[in-house]
Amino acid sequence: MIASPSRRKIERLLIVRLSAMGDVIHTLPAVQLLRDAFPAASIGWLIEERWAELLCAPDTSRRGPRSPQRPVADWVHTVNLTAWRKSLWSLRTIEEIATVWNDVRAMHYEAAVDLQGAIRSAVLAQCSAASVIWGSAEPRESPASILYTREIIPYGRHVVEQNASLAAEVAGKDNIAVPRPELPREPRIEEQIEDHLASRQVRSFVILNPGAGWGAKRWPAERYGQVARVLGEQGLRSVINYGPGEEALAAEAEAASHGAAFGMQLSITGLIAITRHAGLFIGGDTGPMHLAAALQVPVVAIFGPTDPARNGPYGTRSIVLRSAASPTTHKRRPEPDQGMLEISTEGVIMAAMRLLSEETI
Repeated sequence: MIASPSRRKIERLLIVRLSAMGDVIHTLPAVQLLRDAFPAASIGWLIEERWAELLCAPDTSRRGPRSPQRPVADWVHTVNLTAWRKSLWSLRTIEEIATVWNDVRAMHYEAAVDLQGAIRSAVLAQCSAASVIWGSAEPRESPASILYTREIIPYGRHVVEQNASLAAEVAGKDNIAVPRPELPREPRIEEQIEDHLASRQVRSFVILNPGAGWGAKRWPAERYGQVARVLGEQGLRSVINYGPGEEALAAEAEAASHGAAFGMQLSITGLIAITRHAGLFIGGDTGPMHLAAALQVPVVAIFGPTDPARNGPYGTRSIVLRSAASPTTHKRRPEPDQGMLEISTEGVIMAAMRLLSEETI
């Protein structure tokens, strides 16, 4: 029988949470809980390269003593599964895979915790050669559980609470207080963001995020611009955050704002930096919304087909708007959710003004 980690000291622990932005952010409190439980342990994190900035600022070493630039993980291991699948048998891919796994195995992890619950994440946890692999008894992809040596029944309604309950079991804790997550700070990027806002004479501002993972979760971009126009009449500028492929959404929102909003396409580190300065965030169920919540920025969350009780803003003041007509589903439909279209511009403005009145920007 394998000794329980609550009765022995864990010196090397691997976290597996590969993607995506919001899911990684939802995992951070659980890893902070493990950090607090095993303060002397070396904690590694296996993550997709595109999301690594959520753990480690650019130009910062991905291993060694922790710092504000890499506050949680002692070692950040990255994979690039999408690119690897496209050229699986190329020499470059083989060399990259070998480098990653040499690094992972060189750490001699005693235990791995799969906080993704997918077949690929469970396989990667097993490939680490850790003797104990923890995972949910109810993983997102049920075959993943075959690869775990220890299964944990999660509890809690919100996904943050579910992740924390898994970590608490690993730590041997019965009662948990979900800790606040820590995100990297990069002074150089923060200074650039501050300079950019100053050049536009922006002091008090709101972040608008018209994009989302798929069409059914998107509130019309034009309505974001209409919200920005009204907020502008109250002396508040709006920054429209957008990512690759969302340029048209940002342009539509900016045009509808009549000059009250402007778009910014930012790196993850830049988005973290600007969000720290925001007075309010308005958007749907997206990674940037969960980032704002993690940084305790007030949030007006516009929800459609996903369940806000499980995926809503966590740990911050928020107002969630959702029509009773919206079905709960994760089907990636490209067309807008009809229930979401019932959420009016006026309703979003009222929610925003209520949160803004509670705390001066």
